[in-house]
Formats: sequence, C-alpha cells, structure tokens
Amino acid sequence: MADGYSEHLPPFLAAIDISHYVSASHQHLLAARELAHAGALFSAVDASSIDHAHSLLKDTVGRYDVYLDASSLPHVQHVVDLLDAGAAKVFVSSGQVPEVRAIPNLDSSRVVYLPTVSSREAEEQLQGTGYGLYLRHVESAEKVGTILSALGKGRPPVYVSKMEMSEQDAVELCRQDAVPIIASRQLTVAAEAEAGAEGGSIRVASMLLARVASDRPDGLFTTLVVDERGVALGLVYSNEESVAESLRSGRGVYWSRKRGLWRKGDTSGDWQELVKIDTDCDNDCLRFIVRQQGKGFCHLQTATCFGEYHGLSKLQKTLQSRKRSAPQGSYTARLFNDSKMLNAKIMEEASELCEATSKEDIAAEAADVLYFALTKAVAADVSLEDIERNLDAKSVKVKRRKGDAKGPYAEKFGVVSNGTPTAAAPVTTNGKLPKKEEVKEAESQPKASNDPAGTTKDGRIQMRRFVTSKEQASTVQEALQRPSQRSTDKIMNIVHPIITSVRSGGDKALLSYTHKFEKATSLSSPVLKAPFPDRLMQLPQETIEAIDVSFENIRKFHAAQREEKPLEVETMPGVTCSRFVRPIERVGLYVPGGTAVLPSTALMLGVPAMVAGCKTIVLATPPRADGSITPEIVYVAHKVGAESIVLAGGAQAVAAMAYGTENVSKVDKILGPGNQFVTAAKMIVSNDTSANVAIDMPAGPSEVLVICDRDANPAFVASDLLSQAEHGVDSQVVCIAIGLSESEVQCIEDELHKQAMALPRVDMVRGAIEHSVTLIVDTLEEAMELSNAYAPEHLILQLQDPVKVREMVQNAGSVFCGQWTPESVGDYSAGVNHSLPTYGYAKQYSGVNLGSYVKHITSSNLTAEGLKNVGKSVMQLAGVEALEAHRRAVEIRLDWMRENGV
Repeated sequence: MADGYSEHLPPFLAAIDISHYVSASHQHLLAARELAHAGALFSAVDASSIDHAHSLLKDTVGRYDVYLDASSLPHVQHVVDLLDAGAAKVFVSSGQVPEVRAIPNLDSSRVVYLPTVSSREAEEQLQGTGYGLYLRHVESAEKVGTILSALGKGRPPVYVSKMEMSEQDAVELCRQDAVPIIASRQLTVAAEAEAGAEGGSIRVASMLLARVASDRPDGLFTTLVVDERGVALGLVYSNEESVAESLRSGRGVYWSRKRGLWRKGDTSGDWQELVKIDTDCDNDCLRFIVRQQGKGFCHLQTATCFGEYHGLSKLQKTLQSRKRSAPQGSYTARLFNDSKMLNAKIMEEASELCEATSKEDIAAEAADVLYFALTKAVAADVSLEDIERNLDAKSVKVKRRKGDAKGPYAEKFGVVSNGTPTAAAPVTTNGKLPKKEEVKEAESQPKASNDPAGTTKDGRIQMRRFVTSKEQASTVQEALQRPSQRSTDKIMNIVHPIITSVRSGGDKALLSYTHKFEKATSLSSPVLKAPFPDRLMQLPQETIEAIDVSFENIRKFHAAQREEKPLEVETMPGVTCSRFVRPIERVGLYVPGGTAVLPSTALMLGVPAMVAGCKTIVLATPPRADGSITPEIVYVAHKVGAESIVLAGGAQAVAAMAYGTENVSKVDKILGPGNQFVTAAKMIVSNDTSANVAIDMPAGPSEVLVICDRDANPAFVASDLLSQAEHGVDSQVVCIAIGLSESEVQCIEDELHKQAMALPRVDMVRGAIEHSVTLIVDTLEEAMELSNAYAPEHLILQLQDPVKVREMVQNAGSVFCGQWTPESVGDYSAGVNHSLPTYGYAKQYSGVNLGSYVKHITSSNLTAEGLKNVGKSVMQLAGVEALEAHRRAVEIRLDWMRENGV
C-alpha cells in the first residue's frame, strides 16, 4: 500500500450485513458487487449456515473483506477454519475467548470480542488481547459515544449494530470512528435517500464523507487514483457530487476545477471501473482504487500521470499486448503457442536460479523466472492482481504447513526432514530434475497382445479419479486441462502454404490436394453441382426415414427462432429506431470426413441455412478414396437445397470457399467443425480482409461433462461418457459425481470398462480415456462451479431435478437434462444443434443456431419534430468531439426549419 494507508485500520465505511443472503445461493455476491465500494461484508454464522459461509469466503477471498459473527458456533475449531479460509475478522463471544486465546499463530487483530458477561468481566477478558469490540443492538448512537469516550484514545476498533439504523445514526457512528454494521438492503448508492427500507435507506456517499476533511478554500478533497496493485495513476479532486455519482455509476468520476463533474474517459474511452474508495490515516485524502480501461489514465495517453508502468506491471502490460497481437514468429508468440516449451523454460530458469550465488546472478535469474512464470499466467488469463490476491489469501492462514521439499527436489539438494534422509530421487539425465507430468498430446496407446483394447490401468479402461476435498484446487484444475493440441506454429506453417496455393491456383490446386490427402486420384473435378443424380443418393429406406425425422425436428426448432417482424422503438417523440433481419447470402458448410461419416453435421449446418433463407449453400466434405461422397451427405445436401458439394477437406476446402475458384462459389461465412488444420484455416481466412469472410467459432475435439448424483443409473452415465470418447483420441470426457461412495463410483467405472470393450472404436475410446477424469465432490454447488469453469461442449445433468439445476448453468454448448436425454439425441434427431463451441469457448460463443445465418440491420427514421427533440444533444456531443461537419449536418436542418416555419 501507499505510504499513509494502513491495512490495520478499520474499514472506511460500514460492514455490510448480508446475513439474510448467505443461505440464498449466490445472492450474497450480487449484494457484494452492488456495494463493493462501501466496506467489508458481514454475516452471522451458525452451525446450519457454516457451509454457506465457507462458500462465501471461497467466492470473495482476496476481493472483499468478510467479517463473520461466529459467536454462536459450538466449536472453536470452526472459528479456526473460517479464519484459515480467509475471513478478515471473526466475532467471538465471552465463552469462546479462553479457547480462542489458546490458538497458535493467531493474529489478534482479526478477532472481535462480543461481550456476553458483565462489564467488569468483559473488561478483564478484553484487557491486553488486541481484539476489537462488538457492541450489538445498541439503543442509540449517543450511548456509543459515551462508551467510546470512556474507553479513551487507546481503545480497540469498535463495531456497532442497531436494530433500526438511520442515516443520521450511521453518519454519527462514522464520525465517532466506529464501524456501523448495516443491512445491505438499507444501503443505497442513489443521490437521495429512499423511503421504505427498515429505518430508512442510508446513502453510502453520506457515510463515506462523514469523516473526510478538506483544508482547501474550495472544499475539494484531494484524491489519489491507484490501480489494484497500489500503483499511483494520478492525482485529482473530488467533492460530494462527484463521489455520489462515482458510487452510483461504478466508475471513476471526479471534479474538474475547470469543467465541473468529470466522468473520466467519456471522451477518450479510457475510463475506470471503480473497485473501492477509502481514505488515508488522517482522513484528508481520498483514494480511489480502480481498474483502468483503454490506453491509460493520463491525457498524454501514458499509463499514469507519472509516466509509464515499470517492473512487473510493465511486463504484464507487454505480455497482455503480445497475447492479443504478437508479431508472427516472435519469441513471446512461440511461448504462448507452445505450452511444453514454456513449461521447460520455467523449469530451466528455476534450476538456474537455484544454482546462482552472486547478487547480480540471483537478480538476473529471478527476473527470468518471473518473466516465464508471468507469461504462463497471462496465457491463462491470470493477472498479477490474481496472483497477489492469492498471496494475500495464503498470508492469513492460521494452520501452517511444514513446508518440507518434495522427494526428488529434497534429494537433489540434500534436504533432510526431521532427521530422516529423503527418499531416493528418480533416475534423471544431465542432473536435471524430472519434469512434472504434463497433459499429453492426444494419442492412442498401442494394443497389448493379450488385450484387444490395450491396457490403461491393470488391463482396465479407466479414467483418473480425484476426490476434490482431498486435493489442492490447482491439482483439480490441472486434471481438467484439455489434451494439448499441436503447436500453433507448426499448424500455421502447414496451413498457410495450402491457403496461398488454392487462392492462386484455383481448381487445379484444390484437386491436387484432394488427390494427395484423400488418395482420390480418379477425381477430375473438385466440385459436384446440383441437381445431384439419384444414383448418388441410394439409401436404405430406414436411413431415409431417420434423416427425414431429424430434418423435420431440426427445421421446427430453428424455424421457431425466426424473428417474424422488425423491432421498432420510438426512443423519443418523432425518433423511431428499428432493427430488421436479413439472411447471409452465401454460406459454406464444412462437414468433416476423417474417422466417421457425419450426415448429422450436414443436417445441423444445412437445415438452419435453409430456414434462414441463405441464397447459396455450399457444402464441403472429403471424398472417399474412390472419389465418391457418402450418399447420406448427398441426400442431405439435396434436401437443404445446396448449390454444390466441394470434394475436399482440410485447409484446402476452407480456402476454396473463402476465396472462390473457377467452380467453387465464394461464400460470406464458413461454418462447421473440423480438425486443427480446418480450425487454423478458418482463423486465417477470417482475419484476411481480402477474403471478406466470417466464421462461426473456433472448434476443437469433442467433449462431454456428465454430472451425476446417487439417483443416476451407472450404465447410463458410462454410456454418455463413451458416446463422446469414441469420437477420437483427442476427445475428453469428464464425470463429476456428487456425494458418491467408493462402491458407487466403482459401479460407473465397471460399466465404462465393460461397455468400452464391446465397442468397435475401442482404440479411439482408450486414447480419449487416457486424459479423461472423474471428480468426486460433496455438493451440487461445487459441481456446477467446476462445470462452469470448464465450459463443456456437452453438459449432461443426470440429477434428480435437472431442469431446476439448469438455471445454475453459466457456460455450456448444449445441456441434456435427465436420465432419458442422452447426448446422442442432440447429435441427431431432437432438434437442437450439435455444432457447438469446444475447448472452453462456450464461455464466449454460442452453438450454431438460426442467428448464425442472419445479420441484423438497424435503421433510424426521424420526423421534423424528432430532429428538433434530439438535435441539441447531437450538436453538443459533436462539439465535444470536435467533429464540426457532424454538428453542422444537424444545425443546417434546424436553421432551415426555423426559416421556413416547420
């Protein structure tokens, strides 16, 4: 923290009582975010709500201070656990004090004393402890003043609750340097107090400024603006109006001595998200803690008014910029794209740091470790602020680990634990320590001679298993890592020449790649044009009927997504804004070939395109070695009205549709899944302005996450996991079991092995299961938290009430509810689309839907009255932005109206 700001001071504002929210799912977080600038969170905890308290701490540690009234808990061990989980302060009763005082390593400033004995006994208990004092349910703020005066200058921090707290009470308590505990429902960031709340609403701004003093003639408050790491961004001024507006809007809003109310960033775009407002130790300087957006705080477009960032902050900004747009072939780009090389560099530099002895060498090697460690963090969207919050959370631990070095590392450096030599280290080469096992690049393990499916664990096909309550969070996250894909550099080096060749060589180049990769040397044309001959669609009647049923269900579901009429809103009299839909005219649909025939993908991509009204539909799919296309795909292409089928796969098919060839129609958007080469090609052409083509989403290997409880049928769970594992060796499947016993989990594993051994694609299954995982959790909330963090392509809820649980889903491509809804129905015939975001992209992307094939166009329609109503605002803002032609375009019309009496 900056000089003059002490982390041992009581919070600047109230402790926000959210007790009525803590047992209500994540409502406590909503309350915290709305009033995050107002101080610490406070909640009473009893034996029935202790799990919710731990959930609150898990969600907020390092972001908000949390105070917990633990005075009614039956065991002091609960108090230790809450402190260990990150509670900033715990409130304990007189009866708990003897045991609390016996807790080793306890920082007494984190304990607040609630007297439940006589005044004399309470004074004796509190004497010399360093504990804070909690005055619960006082009658009046004036009485608190009397108590504070009696305690004198050396008194401990005092926390006060009152049955009906008014704004006057809260302000008076703040002025007396006490911390009022106020129900969150009473607090408001509005400029005016609101009637109706218990005791009346209490304005945060009024409390915030209750103790602030200014020695300036104009009454303005000196205000220091810092980022979350405490780095000073600039010095500004505030007053009551600007502070109230900042709290209301959640932004950095200040007071300019020239312009008045100053919403930082309104013109430059370099605004700040408000994190917290507090004050220095003398209460004469405000501090705004913000998250800076845009180029920087200073009007000179530097990060701060004192120049650019330096040290770790500068390195973080550089790495974040490189991640967004690293020059192709740069070293940092290689590190971001090759996780194995980055991990190796971290191990290498850490080893060199251990060997360094001089001051200069230690500084140099430590800098290298920090560089590569921060690169790994930025690659995973982990910031320095996240790291420092984690450090702060570790610093409040009450229970301390021994911290002994692990086996091979202790052995290398001759470390002895408790007089016992460490175990022998594994065999190493060149004196280097063995690397921590990484997630392997997907591969199918070779078969054993006596096992048609090969062996994974004791001859069984079995997923790794973790009980999350017994593992570090980092271990669980590592277990959920997707199988690593090939180096992006390698992929791009292969794909770029293919795209260039097809773009310049047209049909000839496209055909040559089909001959090379698909071995279809008999092909003389790379395109099959509609109408397609009947002989290419000869199918069993059962297959035709199945495709027709699926076609109709998919059509119904996507047709229901149509916007039947334009959206029209009169934003003010005479000003009408509209939005209407038009189909994308030309679409290219990529249907993979590879290890499976996929007419279902042709349906999922083609039917919405047909429903949307796209004029030109082009399919692309790899042909078989004899040059033919599977009749199922030709039949689907016929039903959706495709113009043509491109007989090619991979990057070459994407390039042909993106740029067009002599016989392949150029398209405006390319949709559909594919391997890493297809995905890379889609990304390249979408970033080439000369191609002028969009794509649906990045896509990777297929995946499923199944959440099950004790009501789930083990055979159903296993079958759902295997339905995705058979897609390919780079697929991943995850099972999260809620509260299952060892024997219940074993039933699922037995079913998985038995069913897998009977599958014709067992080799694919074995490769996928090698990097798949079962997690055993205690609660539904933990299961959903893990699922939302993983963001699966397919999420299956084999739970007692799956539709209710669906409300907790934040990130998933598609959700399948209950024991009678296998993922297979979504893949084929239910009607939902199976072209979905994978590899965690469900956090940002939707699956293919009708909206994927249309664009929205807006329009404005003003009457003369409308222009009169809105014109003044337009001219003012155009003037602020110094765009005179914009301003005059309105002024000329308004002048004409006045002159002509309109």
